Amino acid sequence: MARNNTWIYHLVAFATVAIWGCTFVSTKVLMLNGLSPAQIFTLRFLIAYVMMLAVYHSRLWADSWRDEFKMMLLGISGGSLYFLSENEAMNFTSTTNTSLIVCSCPLFATLLVRLVYRSTTRISMMQLGGSLLAFAGMVIVVLNGRFVLHLSPLGDALAFTACLSWSVYSLLMKWVSAKYGAAFITRKVFFYGVLTILPYYIFYPTLPTAAVLTKPVVVGNLAFLGCLASMICFLTWNWCISKLGAVKATNWVYFNPITTMIFASWVLGEKITPYFLAGATCILLGMFVADRSTKTNN
Repeated sequence: MARNNTWIYHLVAFATVAIWGCTFVSTKVLMLNGLSPAQIFTLRFLIAYVMMLAVYHSRLWADSWRDEFKMMLLGISGGSLYFLSENEAMNFTSTTNTSLIVCSCPLFATLLVRLVYRSTTRISMMQLGGSLLAFAGMVIVVLNGRFVLHLSPLGDALAFTACLSWSVYSLLMKWVSAKYGAAFITRKVFFYGVLTILPYYIFYPTLPTAAVLTKPVVVGNLAFLGCLASMICFLTWNWCISKLGAVKATNWVYFNPITTMIFASWVLGEKITPYFLAGATCILLGMFVADRSTKTNN
C-alpha cells in the first residue's frame, strides 16, 4: 500500500465514523415515533440490502460454503448481534456505560489480530501505546468529567457482547476482503443481518403499523439510516478495512464519541467541555502514533 494514498483511506474512515456518530439522533427519533430498536435495525438493513442488490447483483454466492458461512458470521457480528446487544444494553445500563464499553472495541480488535495472526503480524509497543492513548482519550470524552460509573451486570454484559462482536467483525473482514470485493461483502452483511434477526420476532412478534411507517419523519430517518448510514457507510468501511487493515481502520471507532458530542452540541445544545477537548486531543494523538508506528498492513 502506497504511503501517499493512505490519507485518502483515513479520510473516508473518518467520514464514515462521523456519520455513524450522528445516527443516535435518528434512532432516538424513530423510537419516539413507535419503532423498537430491533425494528429499526431490520428496516435499515432491509433498505440497504434491496439497494445494494439493485446496484450489485452479478454474483449471488461465495466460492464455497465455507466462505458463505463466513459471510453469515459477518452479518451476525456486524449486524444482528451487534445492533441488538448494543440497543438492548441501553435498556439496562446507562448510555455512558454502553458507549464506554462498545467504543473500546479497537483495543480488543488489536489484541484479536495479534492473537490470530501471531506469526505474520507484529504489533509494536508504540502502536499498542498509541491505541491505549486513544482509548484513554475516548474514556475522557465519554465520561466528560463524571468519574462515577453505575455498574449493571446485564446491561454491561450486553454492551461488552456488542464490543466483542464488532471486534470479531473486523477480524473476519481481514479474511474475506483478501478474496472478495467490498460491494459483494457489504451486500452479504445486510442479507445475513436481516436473516439472523428474524428469530427475534418469534419471541417478540411485533411489527410497526402502516400509520407509523408512512409518517414523513419516520420515512426520512429510515432513509438516512438505510441509504447513508448503512448502505454507503458499510460499503466505505469495508473498503477501508481492506485498504488500511483491521487495526488501523478500527482505531477510528475511538473517534465516534467525538462526532456524537459535536453533533449533540449542534442539535441539542450540549456544551463542549475542557474534558472533551482533552480527550479529543488524546484520541487524535494516539491514532497518529498508532498509524505511524504500524510495521505491517494489519
